Amino acid sequence: MTYLEYLLYPRVVVIWNNRHLPSYLGPSLPQLVHLLLLVVLNSMVLFALIILLARTLWCLGGNTTTIEVWEIERHKTLLRRARMFGGHLEGPGGVRVRIQKQEFPYDIGIWRNLKSGMGGSANIIGWFWPFASTPCQGSGLEFEVNGFEESTLSWPPPDPDRMYKPMPRNNYGSGFIHEQNYISQSQEVEAFKLRQREDFRRQQAASEVQRRRPFHKRYMQNVGMTDFPDLSESESGENSDSGEEGWRDSEGDRLRDFGVDEEVEFYDEDDIPLAELLRRRKSHTRASM
Repeated sequence: MTYLEYLLYPRVVVIWNNRHLPSYLGPSLPQLVHLLLLVVLNSMVLFALIILLARTLWCLGGNTTTIEVWEIERHKTLLRRARMFGGHLEGPGGVRVRIQKQEFPYDIGIWRNLKSGMGGSANIIGWFWPFASTPCQGSGLEFEVNGFEESTLSWPPPDPDRMYKPMPRNNYGSGFIHEQNYISQSQEVEAFKLRQREDFRRQQAASEVQRRRPFHKRYMQNVGMTDFPDLSESESGENSDSGEEGWRDSEGDRLRDFGVDEEVEFYDEDDIPLAELLRRRKSHTRASM
């Protein structure tokens, strides 16, 4: 693309410098149209590739991927939220989680990051040589860290909105026995049917992903700012049924903008059977058709 731009530029300059001459001294109309299309298309593609190259070099220098940049932004957001509540945030079920600042552990320096991303070799020419030897393959489970944080800390840091909701404690003393006294048998039957409907609703809720409401909505409800619905919609970025998985980074991007399934990535579903996940995907596909 760069070489083609280099060849097109002198031709465009000649035509521009001689634009006041009669048309029969210059190229024909089809040639002008062809040249114009080549210049426009090649310039646009070259500009996009330069941006992509700069982004790739930036990520190589920081030893981060797009998802890891998203995780760093998410951690900074949680730190800002935690400052308002004394360093703690509330998780599912009212669990208080302490949020502490953590550094990204895999940023080991610009030069070492570049070597790690290009196969571990310091030979710059070998990075671009297609017949260079294959770099040593690691296990893919262990990576060099910078040592800024303790080895016991994990990355990404704890996120209260992505934690499991604790199971309620069962009252094993009562079992299936209801000690409530009913006036008549019909009242007892009606109470039994009511418990059945409640159990059915709980089962339906358990089979679906439990989204957490966006933080700003929970915060305004807690501080009694429910009289400002317009403020809630403006902070959410869009009026939809998205939960906290719809959070946006500093550039206004969501996970789905990168082609990532927000529910699967944001809400951990490792304990959900594969058959249940496939059933949800099929139902979601039918609903979108």
